[in-house]
Amino acid sequence: MNERTVMTATACLAALLLTGCGSVRNPTYYAMNIEPPKTPAADGRRSLTAAVRRFGAPDYLRQGRIVYRQAPETIGFYDYHRWATDPSTTVTAAMIDALRSSRLFSIVVAYDGRDQQEYVVNGRLQRLDEVDYDGGVQVEARIQAELVNQRTGETLWTGDVSETSNVDTRTVPSVVAAMSLPEIWYGME
Repeated sequence: MNERTVMTATACLAALLLTGCGSVRNPTYYAMNIEPPKTPAADGRRSLTAAVRRFGAPDYLRQGRIVYRQAPETIGFYDYHRWATDPSTTVTAAMIDALRSSRLFSIVVAYDGRDQQEYVVNGRLQRLDEVDYDGGVQVEARIQAELVNQRTGETLWTGDVSETSNVDTRTVPSVVAAMSLPEIWYGME
């Protein structure tokens, strides 16, 4: 091949690559903003302490993309709509805030591996999905949790609850806003 043929081939290849790429679409990142409940606090703080372990979650919820379901047995992911923070981290922080505002414990902290607190809350975020079947758009959240006495290992309480909420507008920002509603998280009591 001569130099002119190589130059022409290179120019054609560059032109094809440039026209084929078009504009690059960047993902949009979302964060849930779960406010502590506005319910009356318990009568006075108790002298009990608690730590909340980071909630677990299925792998599909932790991979970053926002989840939707068009049928009960299918899971879909938005390509350009992602969580800014792992949802299980957000739910863990919301649980800490809720326990603090309840005034059931004198101290509530994130679990750090030490056995300083009397009680430990373990939990798992099972579902956090947009649901697009059975008419309309809804969000569904499901968590499992337990309260364990750190010293004895006795499980004092367990819960497995789910909540759904309707979404007014069929947009991802509306879905995320519905996922942040206190009714979703604190209606689970």
